[in-house]
Amino acid sequence: MTTAVDKEEARKRLTPLQWHVTQEKGTERPFTGCYNKFYEKGTYTCIVCDQELFSSDTKYDSGCGWPAFNEVLDQGRVKLTKDTSHVGGNLLLLIANPDIVRTEVTCSKCDAHLGHVFNDGPKPTRKRFCINSASISFHAAGEEKKST
Repeated sequence: MTTAVDKEEARKRLTPLQWHVTQEKGTERPFTGCYNKFYEKGTYTCIVCDQELFSSDTKYDSGCGWPAFNEVLDQGRVKLTKDTSHVGGNLLLLIANPDIVRTEVTCSKCDAHLGHVFNDGPKPTRKRFCINSASISFHAAGEEKKST
């Protein structure tokens, strides 16, 4: 069930980049996110509502410039939606390149935009959840998770 986020509270708490990515479906520049080359053990949570999303056990270096995971902690924690926004009105482009349709990944609890998922990841899942660092927080293994 989606929980309404207090937009004013979130805008005060999030950085401009975090707001742009999670609320305006933006994308951080590749290779600039703090979690791109980050491999400590722990859990990644939604920056907006703190729902646990990904484990460091499924994180890998895809070379794409954003943190990549081959699985979600639980399928119910994200929503996957077809995203044709970058095609615009160019139907010929879409017909010529059907793979151009991306699948957007959003938090199932607060609807924050996280990134996209592609089917070019490693076995066994073949998934590459390409996630913006600006949309997630990291909690080290064994660390007490702060309650919000």
